[in-house]
Order: sequence, then structure tokens, then C-alpha cells
Amino acid sequence: MDELFDLIKVGGSVDIQRTDGRIHSAVVSGINTTTRSVTVEWFERGETKGKEIELDAILALNPDLIPAQPTENVRTLPSKLPAPSRASVAIVPNNKGGSVSTRSTRQSQAAHVLLANQNNLAFSQNGPQTAVAHRAVESMMPPPPAPAPVVAQPAPSVVAPPGGTVTRQSAMNPQGGGAAARRRSNVVKEVERLEKNREERRARQAEIKEEKKALMNMDPGNVNWEFLSMIREFQATLEFRPIRDTDGVEDHQITVCVRKRPLNKKELARKEVDVITVPSKDRIIVHEPKTKVDLTKYLENQNFRFDYAFDDSCDNEKVYKYSAKPLVQTIFEGGMATCFAYGQTGSGKTHTMGGDFQQGKTQDCSTGIYAKTARDVFKLLKSPKYRTLDLVVSASFFEIYSGKVFDLLNGKAKLRVLEDGKQQVQLVGLCERSVDSVEEVLKLIQHGNGVRTSGSTSANAHSSRSHAVFQVILRPRASTRLHGKFSLVDLAGNERGADTSSANRQTRMEGAEINKSLLALKECIRALGRKGAHLPFRASKLTQVLRDSFIGEKSKTCMIAMISPGLMSCEHSLNTLRYADRVKELAADPLDAGGKASPTVIDTGTISPLIEEDGQDDDLAQLRSLNEGELSADLYTFHEAVSHLQEMEEDVLDSHKLVLDQIPKWHQACATLLAMTNEVDYDVDAYVQQMEDILAEAGEGFLRLKSKVSVFRAELQAEEEMSRNIKEANPTRNGRLQ
Repeated sequence: MDELFDLIKVGGSVDIQRTDGRIHSAVVSGINTTTRSVTVEWFERGETKGKEIELDAILALNPDLIPAQPTENVRTLPSKLPAPSRASVAIVPNNKGGSVSTRSTRQSQAAHVLLANQNNLAFSQNGPQTAVAHRAVESMMPPPPAPAPVVAQPAPSVVAPPGGTVTRQSAMNPQGGGAAARRRSNVVKEVERLEKNREERRARQAEIKEEKKALMNMDPGNVNWEFLSMIREFQATLEFRPIRDTDGVEDHQITVCVRKRPLNKKELARKEVDVITVPSKDRIIVHEPKTKVDLTKYLENQNFRFDYAFDDSCDNEKVYKYSAKPLVQTIFEGGMATCFAYGQTGSGKTHTMGGDFQQGKTQDCSTGIYAKTARDVFKLLKSPKYRTLDLVVSASFFEIYSGKVFDLLNGKAKLRVLEDGKQQVQLVGLCERSVDSVEEVLKLIQHGNGVRTSGSTSANAHSSRSHAVFQVILRPRASTRLHGKFSLVDLAGNERGADTSSANRQTRMEGAEINKSLLALKECIRALGRKGAHLPFRASKLTQVLRDSFIGEKSKTCMIAMISPGLMSCEHSLNTLRYADRVKELAADPLDAGGKASPTVIDTGTISPLIEEDGQDDDLAQLRSLNEGELSADLYTFHEAVSHLQEMEEDVLDSHKLVLDQIPKWHQACATLLAMTNEVDYDVDAYVQQMEDILAEAGEGFLRLKSKVSVFRAELQAEEEMSRNIKEANPTRNGRLQ
């Protein structure tokens, strides 16, 4: 059989048959004698494809590869073989009283070559196996266009036993049939293997045809079945190695992982196509649907690589094991840990952080990362290793909305963010609740989630409009000194960053703050892995209040990027993956799995010159220098204007509060002065003088407040005009985050 490989040459062209029944040419790229197969490649839809095909299938489709044999050899072959059955040779009478075989000379040559090269092939009188092999090989050969007649030997007569039927073995070899069955030759085994493989291929082709038929009949008005067919075809070329519980947990200072959720009921009702594939534990592929000018549909397969990739079969326990769980021990060793949930609203952030949803809107909070983190904190607190530290656990829960911080455990009281003399950021008035069990932690989380700010966006009817930060804090029992802190952050839906050009000012302010804070967060996490790099934490309130989480060798961060698999969410999913890819750039092999490399410029570790920490403007300027492709000059100016508006708003509110605090004093002075006039001989000059002093003081306070309000009003009008100009100049990319 090995001689048959000489018929195939690497680099030669052969005809192949695809799984969908198509037959076209391909180039031979390799030959494997062990598996008796040939590897071929061809170019289709702008990319090179390949597959492995068995040798007999190649010969069956390419009979011209088999060299012609001498005529006398062909004629002598039937004399050495038993008479072929009617299944392999059709005998017709000729004019001379003989018979002529309709089998072609080419088929006889192919059978001769295949059979003559078996190591243990022997032509004998007891040769039913040889006849079976002969018929099996012929059954794989295509019918000839013009068969050449070859004289065949007459078949021996068979007499059936009385009252019985002729069996296959007795008809072919009435002498010694049992012995032949016990000594099955390698030829028969090989032919049976080929027949089995052929039947499996036919069954698979039938399945594919039925699958395509089902896709086409899915919905006559749904054009996405073609994309689904192309995705299935692409997935058939992949080798899937998903993450397993037995895989080890790697230790990283910065961990970035991605989780894909299943299609939800709404997406299934819309017959959306799943455009996300997770082939391995650290890779993810987005099949972005595209349409050419001539309406030809095709896929742009974009490949990304992360520390971990979770497909839609992974539960919260597995996600927690590889993301937040390794960080719990960090806070017991005196470090700071942070876990971020990032993605579009509806991508699964609340499910992952808060817990599974059961029977509609009922949430099981015990299965979320919040609860699992608290469970491990109390477990380690009682362990022999850390019991001697005598630590106590407390928790806080606050949200950051439009550049302002509100305490979710204290009636949404507004908090002031200040730096102390040691340049430590302090949330003045933040409520910390002492907790002794996981159940107490879950009660705090449920209470905070109930008052968290939410609203609707163009992408989701119930979008999280704020960043929610839940913190687990460890302190020594006999001291107020901070020992360790774990911040669990549920970020606002990233699609809100695209609303910076909205007609509504409040929505614009929200979108601008989310956009700016996410860009600042990305750069702060990246700076965590670069010693000596400037930390632009003043660029947003989010990074400002989490400043201590990005400083020190013991600080560790994990980001879980959530993506929706539906076709309609493809753009948002790509933006999420690009953003997560920039947080920690693990370059994806551009040739891996036939995918297209993520459009990312690999950072060499250098950054722009350090900027002195003079304030928010400097950090915002650095933010622009590090994100020139994502933060345009107009958008940077808009962010600057929004930041100044937020500062001015704080100043106006402070002045208003100061005036309000002075009003009772002025009121009391006026009341006392008025009471003095009830006396018959009150001092009129003293009354006038004191009244002028009260009015001057009050007037100065009100004039100061009026002046600030007027300037604030002018800045609001300037922001309105600036937003209108940005929207008209670039209405499609203003808030895009990568």
C-alpha cells in the first residue's frame, strides 16, 4: 500500500470534496503514511484553508493519478482471482457466445494496484477475501465515461442446499469457508476500515446538509442564517480546549479575564446569531459580520488573548476561582486588592458580582463574587495562619455618579473627597459598618443596590449610571490603622460613554464622566505594572478614591470583562475586548486559529515624560497623551470643560451653603434690631448703623453667590455649544472606548 503514496506529490494539484458536497482543486501540502492520509490546502474568501483527507478518497476523485498497467497484466488478473459477483461486474452476452465485463480498464488497474501492494496478499483457490477487497475498491471508483470491455471468466455455478439458501461465504468458496473466516487477511480489515470511514463521512455530510436546511428554514425573513453557517464552518476547523477545574491558578499582579454569557431569551426570540467563540482557556474570537458593496456577506474573525477566557458554560464559582479568589490572601498580607466588573449593561456584570438570577428577577446573592469573597475573608480570618493578627472586618458601600460620591449605606449622603497631609485620599463622612458574617455582608449589598442610581440609555432600558464600590476592610482590633482592603467595583455600563453627544445635558455629563473615568482607570492599572510610572489618578473621581489600590508592590488588580454573544451586541463586545486588551496587552498570535489579530499596538514599556502632580488638568493632559487614538482634541476639550463645570458646580454649592448658614445669624440680628425699636427712646442712629452693617454683610454674601452663579451659567451655555459642535463634526465615534 505504501507504493500508492508515490502517486501523490507534495505541491501537486488534486480534486477534493468538501463536507457540503462541493468539489474543487487543492494543493497537496503534506503526506502522512502513518494515518494513510494527505493534507491539502486551498485559498477561499481571502484566507488559506486546509484539511486532512484519506488516501483512498483522493484516488477515488483523481483516477488519472493511477498509472496505466500493461494490457496482459490486466487480462491475467481475473484468471488469478475468483469470479466477481454481480455487485462488482455486470456480464452481458457477446456475439460469440461469450461474456464481456462492463468494468473499465482504469478501475481494474486501480484495483490491481491496491491489491498487489498488500504485504500478505496471496492469490489462491481459497480467496474470498481478495474478491471482497476487489469489490470494495471498485465501489469507491467513479463510473467511467466510456468503459473499455475486458473479457471476464465465467462465474462458477452454485447449488443451494435442499430447503435452504446460498450464503455469501458458501457461494464464493464452498471449500474451507470456515478456515478462511478465521484467518481474515489484512486486506479485508483494511477494506472494512475504508468502508466504515466512508460511511461516517457520508453520515456527517448528511448531517451538515440537514443542518444547513434547518438554518435556511429557521426564518425565511432572517438573513443571519448565512453568517451562522459561516461561523459553524469556521468553528469546525478549530480545536477546542476550554478552561478546566484542574488547570492551575497563575499569580499575576494584574489579571484580565473575559466572560461570555449565553444568549438570553430576547436574543433567542430575535433569532440572533452567536458571534463569540472561546476555543481555549485564554483566547476568544469575535466573528464580526460584514457586507461588501456588492452585498456579499463575509466574516472578519478577530482574535484576542487574555489571562483567562470563560465560555457560556462556566459558572460563577469557576470565574471566581481564577479572578477574585487569588486576591483575598493579598489583603491579609497587608496589601490592597481590587476586582472590576466591566462591560455593556446586560452583559452579566450583576449576575457575576451579585449572584445568579432564579425565576425571573429573584437573585441568589450567595452565588456572586461579593458573597464568595466575604466567605473566604471570614474563612482566612479564622485560619491558624492569620488568627494571631486579631483583625476585625468592616464594610462600606458607595457610588460615584457624575463626578460625585454618595454613601449608599447612609441615605445617599454626599461625600467630600479630600487629601490629608500624608497625601492619602479620604472620603470624609463615609460610613463603615462592622460585619461578623457573610449574611451581614449580603444585607449591606442588597440595601446599597436598592438605592443605587440607574436609568435608561440608547443601548439598555435599565443601565447602571454609576460606579458602585463595595469595600471589605481589615483593621487590627486595638487600632484604627488600615491593614488591608478589598474593593469590588461594579462599573457603569460602558455604552453610556457613547452618550457624550446626547441632547440632554445630564446624560452628556454622565457619559463624559464615565468615559473619562474608564480611560483613567485603564491607565492607572497599566501604571501599576510599571515601576516609576506616573499615576494619573486625579483625572477622575473613580481613580482618585481608589488611589491606594494602584500603589505598592502588594497591590493586585483583576478585571473581568463581560461580553454579550449576540450579533446586535457585536460592536459593544468588540469595544469591551479592545479596552480589556489595552489594560494588559497579551499579544494574540495573528495566525492562531485562522483569526485576525486584535488591532492593538504593543506597548514597549515607555511612556510620555512624567508630569508633575499639580492637579486634575495635568493628569487629564497625560490621559490624552496616552490615548491619542481614542481621545480626540475636541473630546479632550469637552472633558476639560466638563471637569471645570464640575469644579465650578462644587464652588457654587459651597457658596450657597455658606450663605444659607449665615442667614440664621442675619435673621437673629435683624430680629434683635427690630425689637430694639419697641423702646420709646431707642437710639435711631445706632439702629441705622447696625442695619447697614447687616445688609452690607448679607449683600456681600449674596453678591458673591450671584457672581459665581452667573459665571456658572455662562460655562453651561459654552458647554452646550461645544457639545453641539462635537456632535455635528463626528456623530458616530464621540464616546467610543477601546
